[in-house]
Amino acid sequence: MSTLRDLVEEHTRLSSSDIDHLHRLAGDWQLLSDLSFADLLLWVPVGDGSTVRSFLCVAQVRPTTGPTAYLDDQVGRIIGGAEVAHLVIAHHQGRIWREGDPVWYGETPARHEAIPVRTRDEDGEPGEVIAIIGRDTNLSTARTPSQLELNYLTTADDLAQMVADGTFPPPRHPGETTSAPRVGDGLIRMAASGRVTYASPNAQSAYRRLGFSSHLVGEDLPALTGRLARDPLDGTDITAKLLSALRGEAPARREMEARGATVLLRALPLMPAGVPIGALVLVRDVTEVRRRDRALVTKDATIREIHHRVKNNLQTVAALLRLQARRVDSAVAKSALEESVRRVASIALVHETLSMSGNETVEFDGILDRVATAATEVAATDFTVAIRRQGSFGVLAAETATSLVMVLNELLINAVEHGFPAREDDGPDLAELTVPPGSAEPVGEVVVTVQRQRKQLVVTVADNGRGLPEGFVDGRDGRLGLQIVRSLATGELRGTIELRNRAGGGTEAALTVPLGKPGATS
Repeated sequence: MSTLRDLVEEHTRLSSSDIDHLHRLAGDWQLLSDLSFADLLLWVPVGDGSTVRSFLCVAQVRPTTGPTAYLDDQVGRIIGGAEVAHLVIAHHQGRIWREGDPVWYGETPARHEAIPVRTRDEDGEPGEVIAIIGRDTNLSTARTPSQLELNYLTTADDLAQMVADGTFPPPRHPGETTSAPRVGDGLIRMAASGRVTYASPNAQSAYRRLGFSSHLVGEDLPALTGRLARDPLDGTDITAKLLSALRGEAPARREMEARGATVLLRALPLMPAGVPIGALVLVRDVTEVRRRDRALVTKDATIREIHHRVKNNLQTVAALLRLQARRVDSAVAKSALEESVRRVASIALVHETLSMSGNETVEFDGILDRVATAATEVAATDFTVAIRRQGSFGVLAAETATSLVMVLNELLINAVEHGFPAREDDGPDLAELTVPPGSAEPVGEVVVTVQRQRKQLVVTVADNGRGLPEGFVDGRDGRLGLQIVRSLATGELRGTIELRNRAGGGTEAALTVPLGKPGATS
């Protein structure tokens, strides 16, 4: 189904500003539909000027307060002839059309009304009629209206006249994406003096949560609301917003707190024919919503604090291991302790990133880059080795990142230390390594290539060093680093790892990691 903008641009010559006005209307007209207990259809004329004889439906909304008159979707429907007589009158004369007998849609009787949609120019002067709202009420359940229904219908007529005047809907405030609260949440009508003339039961209940136990009718709502607010400054601001609505302005929505309850308020001016006659205030009790929001914020803060403390503890362990390494005389023991320091530090990097994140995911590229830098600084080799990354890991889950950083840390250390050993070892021919301009030292290179393929991560760690030693069989040579790599790759990461010689010289480690949930097939 085409969007409102697509339909209007295809069948009419309305300007971009006119289409924006229709979009704002469609974003706010649920209020009018609920107050009217009626379906609203947005019709745009098809044709030129006075020759308009057909209309296209570009939007539709059904009431949440009553039965619908249309079971089928009307958007995209073009009608003409006698069926659009009321739309033509409203369009040509620029007035609300309410005459005529009920019509039947199948077995459903309905009352037709037509409301012209007018815009305002930059100076606030009335513009042309650009569309028509068909207000169609299902009469199958007609009965004597209650006080609530009478107040709803009266307010709906005022808003309908404002649509015809071009003063409804009001401009959208920055940051507001919806028109909440809605009619069913709670409705209060104020006279021009600020006195309450009607308050729905839900609105009365919302104010009771704020600490006002009497009836709202007859109360000075701006003054009362200001007194109820927990913070006097908030109370002054809310009072000012309600008074501005009485002057014909449309203030931004505002939340207020009192006695542990939180209520969202939205004030709309009522000014049919340009005369301010009062204001409509919609209220919604959002206490439980805000309580859950605060619980989530507290939970996120707790999780971040846990990761921060884990990071600190891991760094403490690494520092203790580093101190122990300085005290031992055995070269083998010193090397083992230093390797442990690097492994613990790589895990600490993940928790450090998580402590600054709002969820259990991390941007892995920065972590790998820091691990690569550390690998070139601490590896025991006489060669200058450059490590670079091709591609992006993107965002990874915390449990995947923790295991993956250990695997890549081991692979990078092995690539640097064993691919480019000390000069006294049997290393690669220096002539085979690159000598960068202005440097007398050959440069070894380790390239980490990463690709996301469907639901898996394919990582290759390749170097241009001396390659795998003779007799190396599938990485099972008893070295602790490679045992850690294989255990984590096939266990925690549920992936595969393969080490092999490159065709052009050097070693290549190919790692494949599924990104789905544990137990799911990649």
